[in-house]
Amino acid sequence: MGGSNSVNGSLLPFSQRPIVILGAGIIGCAAARQLLRAGFSVVVVAEFLPGDQDINYASAWAGAAWHAAGGITPDQRYYQVISHRVLLRMAQDPESGVHVVDGREYLEKEPAPNSAIWGRTVVSKVRRPESSHLAGSPGLTQILQFRELNQGEYPANFHSAWAYDTLVTDPTRHMPWLGQQITKLGGRFVRQRVNSLEELYSMFPESTLFINASGIGSKTLTDVQDDNVYPERGQNVFLRTDACHTFYFRNGQEYTYVIPRPSSQGVVLGGVKQQGSLSPEVDPEIARDELERAHRLAPDVVPEKPSAENISHIIGIRSSRKGGFRLDSEKQGHRTLLSAYGFGGGGYAFSYGVADAIQKLVERAEREHVIVEE
Repeated sequence: MGGSNSVNGSLLPFSQRPIVILGAGIIGCAAARQLLRAGFSVVVVAEFLPGDQDINYASAWAGAAWHAAGGITPDQRYYQVISHRVLLRMAQDPESGVHVVDGREYLEKEPAPNSAIWGRTVVSKVRRPESSHLAGSPGLTQILQFRELNQGEYPANFHSAWAYDTLVTDPTRHMPWLGQQITKLGGRFVRQRVNSLEELYSMFPESTLFINASGIGSKTLTDVQDDNVYPERGQNVFLRTDACHTFYFRNGQEYTYVIPRPSSQGVVLGGVKQQGSLSPEVDPEIARDELERAHRLAPDVVPEKPSAENISHIIGIRSSRKGGFRLDSEKQGHRTLLSAYGFGGGGYAFSYGVADAIQKLVERAEREHVIVEE
């Protein structure tokens, strides 16, 4: 019968069957929002939900700055382009935790052909009054293009530097806000840890489309066991300061960033990647090194010896994947399984673009379910 299927004795059109997403990190929640806005029914199943602060819930701890990534494919670049567009719109809502900030990127060496320079086609440099919250707001006075800084405008020990406006997201604001958006759109959250996709399938026998956005869970799910997935520990310093409106990024061997969080009145200092480590304890040597590197990069923001009362620490376990993230669709009998995981530290930069790609994969599955040739 065209337009509906029989499962467990009931007839239910594809668009009314819940699409079940495993994982409530930024990828799973961005996909849920996208699909709900497109008219689909969505249920998100996860051990950790928006607002949680467990070390294994990486989306709560991310630096979450939008930065064009180097060494990626044109399709992956476009995911970042879409994310930038969506986040820029979200920045109009102060509750979203998304902000437009001034950006400074310093390069130790001449940029390679496949470097982050492609980002100049996406970002702009916007001059606006202090009271203006967003580029394009009524307070806008002038739009300037992404530009390469002249010698003398950046420290002499760098090869070159770029100036542009970029987007930063405060996960402590954004994830709860995103969870609320999903609920308002009619989505539903189920807090439950599952050990296999089959267990998930049995929970929702009427559903035919499932999305695995479980992150590190894809290594342990008994019917996935992706050996390319590995935990990557991140540890950052949070420095409380009023000087929280400029993003600094050092591109090179001494990889360093200073990410402003205007709504939390501070900056996130990093970074470090520790493959395989799961320790929840603060490593004081890492913290000391991050503070020193950040001071060298942005001495006007990070003093040489900041007061201990202004310092706290952020630790999260990211889900990374050898060979890059996974984003694909496969048929499993009468079901369709989409996989979207392994984004490492790039989850926020890719999130809403990946959600757009997921919607297209869902619509392709919908077409296959409801279009019947005569």
